[in-house]
Amino acid sequence: MKVEYKQKDKLLLLEITEEIDHHAVEIIRRKADYEITRYMPRKVVFDFRHVTFMDSAGIGMVLGRYKMMKMLGGTVEMTNVSPMLKKIFEMSGITRICPISSTLEDVS
Repeated sequence: MKVEYKQKDKLLLLEITEEIDHHAVEIIRRKADYEITRYMPRKVVFDFRHVTFMDSAGIGMVLGRYKMMKMLGGTVEMTNVSPMLKKIFEMSGITRICPISSTLEDVS
């Protein structure tokens, strides 16, 4: 997973570069939690550009980071979400608390 932190905006970008299933989610979760505690950002953005598969474990991973950021007073957004992943996120209802931006430039 590629990580980028923008000090000016206090934005942490987590670019996921692997398929998200129950095997990979623990690795992603650990890395994301480490980076969040390391930088203490105001916003975490998950970039799903390279993700072609995700199961329900991915929803739980995003939801867990949302809860963590909410406790820290921050927010979570998602970007570059494929139509398939968007459908999964919308059906789960997570888009009501973690908005989807079309591209990284749209992240507010």
